[in-house]
Amino acid sequence: MSALRSYPARGTLDRPRSRLADVVVFLGAAVLIWVIVRLSAGLNVPFREGETTAVVSTDATELPYYAARSLLRMFIALGLSILFTFGYATAAARMRRARTVLLPMLDILQSVPILGFLSVTVTAFIALAPGSQLGLEFASIFAIFTSQAWNMTFAFYHSLVSQPHEIDEAARNLRLSRWQRFWRVDVPTGMVPLVWNAMMSFGGGWFFLVASEAISVNNHKYVLPGIGSYVAAASEQGATGRVLIAIAVMIVMVIAVNVVFWRPLTAFAERFRFEDSEPAQAPRSITLDLLRRSHIPELFGKVLGPLVFPIDRAMRVFGLAEHPLHVPLRRRRAGDIVFGLVVTVLIAWGCYHVVTYIDDTVGFGEVAHAFGLGALTLVRVVVLLVLASVIWVPIGVWIGLNPRVSRFAQPIVQVAASFPANFLFPLVTAALVATGASLNWAGTLLMALGAQWYILFNVIAGASAVPNDLREAAANLRLPRGLWWRKLILPAIFPSYVTGAITAAGGAWNASIVSEVVSYRDTTLTAAGLGAYIAEATGSGDWPRILVGVVVMSIYVVGINRFFWRRLYALAERRYSL
Repeated sequence: MSALRSYPARGTLDRPRSRLADVVVFLGAAVLIWVIVRLSAGLNVPFREGETTAVVSTDATELPYYAARSLLRMFIALGLSILFTFGYATAAARMRRARTVLLPMLDILQSVPILGFLSVTVTAFIALAPGSQLGLEFASIFAIFTSQAWNMTFAFYHSLVSQPHEIDEAARNLRLSRWQRFWRVDVPTGMVPLVWNAMMSFGGGWFFLVASEAISVNNHKYVLPGIGSYVAAASEQGATGRVLIAIAVMIVMVIAVNVVFWRPLTAFAERFRFEDSEPAQAPRSITLDLLRRSHIPELFGKVLGPLVFPIDRAMRVFGLAEHPLHVPLRRRRAGDIVFGLVVTVLIAWGCYHVVTYIDDTVGFGEVAHAFGLGALTLVRVVVLLVLASVIWVPIGVWIGLNPRVSRFAQPIVQVAASFPANFLFPLVTAALVATGASLNWAGTLLMALGAQWYILFNVIAGASAVPNDLREAAANLRLPRGLWWRKLILPAIFPSYVTGAITAAGGAWNASIVSEVVSYRDTTLTAAGLGAYIAEATGSGDWPRILVGVVVMSIYVVGINRFFWRRLYALAERRYSL
């Protein structure tokens, strides 16, 4: 008599496969490859520096092609951002001395406005591909990269340094190589925050699409085919109807990217969530379900799977993922002193040359003027944060505490956060021109259109994470509404709110570049502020003032982060972390 098997046969628990799913996935992959090849042909067209690039047509029939070109740039920049994140964050997390330089440098890079990068890099990228428009494509992609990479790097770094000690011990006991440790431990444990921050950074990249496709630096204007440059051209012509068509196309594209790419990616990332309990409602995706019912991913796994072990063996030359448990104190101190001296000398040398250059050109009176303009921009940022907090914190708490509301509201918030708010700037500018209103106060509104969503998004996440037992205890005690807010909700969402406020403040400073100088037809409105100062200096190629503006903005952003936001974040982690 044969013994009964106590476990299911191989494949019993697998999802049923579908030939229809195979056909849909195959056709989708074929169309994607064809579109990429078709778009790549337009990247390497002839171009000579000093000549104005072809004017972008505002014919609505060109919008699908322009939208696809913009989307290709966004995904190339996203790929580069992921590579940068993996290398930079890993180095900062695993190398003690390098961390003391890499983290402050990342703080400074995050504070530099996008036009600060463009003004320096456009000429260099054009020189990399002489006679071809590929150099301008490189510059545009790099500008989008700078709007995505820093936030993703901080998120992945924090996931690396906050790994549980038992995981680190297991990796060292198993004698994993650095390559194995990275792909089997570091990436899975950091997958959830990396995916969510990548999604928000991708949305932030849409905001600077106009600046990266219609580049105006050093008394030259370079235009690349794209939906951002289409909006800029339609705004110059005063074609409000075509701007509205572009907005409609942009909404469709944002929703499509969310459904086809981000939604399945966030649902897939949930399998790497390192928690004792699963979320009450795990995210689902039609696209991911379709891929799981197809044979094609399994076939790719069978082809690529045998390559894993040879690659692991080849990468063992980089050593094991372990660090010495004991280092002689004298040797460690001597290394720290030498490293500190080298870094100090390099910083002093750089500061000396910056100060000398400013003194020999515009003088320090210009620096004081820039600080005064920075104070005006700071007032707008503070007003934005206050108004956005008053409006969106109650709404975010309501959405986060109601699963039924969250089920349909959260995807809408994700799409709204991804939509480039500066596509609405021509409409707002037309209203300002018609009414004669001042941009000095309306600039805050324009900055808020893009930055406010970070607060709402994070408050929803914080409210949905409030433990059910605390909510039930508050209900059983029948806490008055005011006490319920002060003792339960506000402390519970405080860490998430601080994270959202920090991101919103940084986004507002960068958004000031495009919010304090706006144009419609032949009318240009300018608000007094540091963003307008940098935009005007970049457009005219005034290098000393570009340097002054970028340095002053970096000092404002880094100083506020260090002396206000970091302390508030530490308070949130120390007293209000659940």
